[in-house]
Amino acid sequence: MKHGVKFAICMTLAASINCSPVSAIEQCRFIQAKADREACYERQEIELAAKRKARESENAPLKPLEKRDPEDIQLSKSLRSICRGC
Repeated sequence: MKHGVKFAICMTLAASINCSPVSAIEQCRFIQAKADREACYERQEIELAAKRKARESENAPLKPLEKRDPEDIQLSKSLRSICRGC
């Protein structure tokens, strides 16, 4: 039984290495037809640009929904001083 478990782990590891995104990028260079190879590179470029754009939008600072009035700020300060330890 131990041999079967080791075999399953090795097969899972090999499958995860073969399915990595790097191997998907490397596959384009093995396409023989020039038009197909260039189309493959273009698809990858579009996918990478979309990933970069998504990553940039995740890191963008959040804007406040609405501006706070000075009156609201003063009220929250006074309530904070009243309710200490509540």
